[in-house]
Amino acid sequence: MTDDPDESVIDVTGLTKRFGNKTVVDHATLKVKRGEIVGFLGPNGSGKTTTIRMICGLLTPDEGSGTVLGFDVLTESLEIKNEVGYMTQKFSFYEDLSIAENLTFVARLYRLSPVSRYVDETLERLGLSSRRNQLAGTLSGGWKQRLALAACIMHQPKLLLLDEPTAGVDPKARREFWDEIHELAGEGLTVLVSTHYMDEAERCHRINYISYGKMIAEGTVTDVVRDSGLVTYLVHGPRLERVATELAGLPGVEQVAPFGNSLHVVGSDPKLLKRALAPLAKRPELSVEPGETSLEDVFIKFMADSTDNMAENGANNEIDA
Repeated sequence: MTDDPDESVIDVTGLTKRFGNKTVVDHATLKVKRGEIVGFLGPNGSGKTTTIRMICGLLTPDEGSGTVLGFDVLTESLEIKNEVGYMTQKFSFYEDLSIAENLTFVARLYRLSPVSRYVDETLERLGLSSRRNQLAGTLSGGWKQRLALAACIMHQPKLLLLDEPTAGVDPKARREFWDEIHELAGEGLTVLVSTHYMDEAERCHRINYISYGKMIAEGTVTDVVRDSGLVTYLVHGPRLERVATELAGLPGVEQVAPFGNSLHVVGSDPKLLKRALAPLAKRPELSVEPGETSLEDVFIKFMADSTDNMAENGANNEIDA
C-alpha cells in the first residue's frame, strides 16, 4: 500500500457468511480510508463480529470480494493477518503471567526482534511500564484493556480492528482509550471499531450501521441523523410518566423516552407527530418544543424496522455473530 490518504485500506463488496442455513452477514459492503476511525454499530447478533473476522482473515467469505491493505480477502488471508491488529471482545491473555511476559509471548509470535526492545517501547507507549511485573489476572478492566491494545499495536499494524473494546470499562478509562486511538490514527493507523456506546460512535470520523446481517446506513454522524428523516420534540413538565403512557401508540409517535426532566418524543411523519402533541401544548403545566434528534433515536428506529434473521425458523441462538 502507498501513503495516499485517499486510498482505501478496507474495500470489500458483497461479503456474505452463512452458518448452516442462516445468513449471518448478507452482502455487506464496506470502505475505510487510510487514517480513518470508522465506527461499526448494530444490535447484538447483527453480524459485526463475523464481518470483522472476515476482514482480518480469520473467516473466509462464502460470497463477495475485495481487498484489505491491498490483499485479496479470499486468497491472501495470511498476509492480511500479519498487517492487522485485532482486539477481541474477551480478554484473551494469560492471567498467571505478568504484563511484560504476555507481551514477550506476543512479540515472539510475530517474530519481532529484539524482543526486549519491542516490549519496552510498547510498555512505555501505553503507560504500562510501572506495572510491567503485575500479573494480568489482577488488573482492573481498564488496565486489561490497555494491555490488549498494547499487544495489538506492538507489531506496528497498518489496520486496527476493535470489537467492542471498552465494554465494562469506566468512563475515565474509555476516554483515555479513545484519546490513544485518535493519536494512533493521527500517525496514519486505520481503525474499525464496533461499539454500543453512542458517545464513542460520535468520536468516529464515520459510522456504518449493520442490522441483522445487512448494511443499512453509512456516513458521518450528521449524515446518518439527517438521512433518518426523524423529527424530535421535547416535553417538559410534571408527571411525565403519565404523559408518556398517553403518547405511546398514538399515530405519528414512534418513540417516547424519558431524558432527565423531559420526554423525547420521536416520529418520522411531522404532521402526525404535531397532531399527537397538540393537546399537550394546550396544558398550562406542560411545554412542548422542537428538539434535536440523537444518534440513539436513529438506531432505535433502525432496530424497530429490522427483522432478526437469527430468530427465524428456530435458529441456533448460540451462534456468535
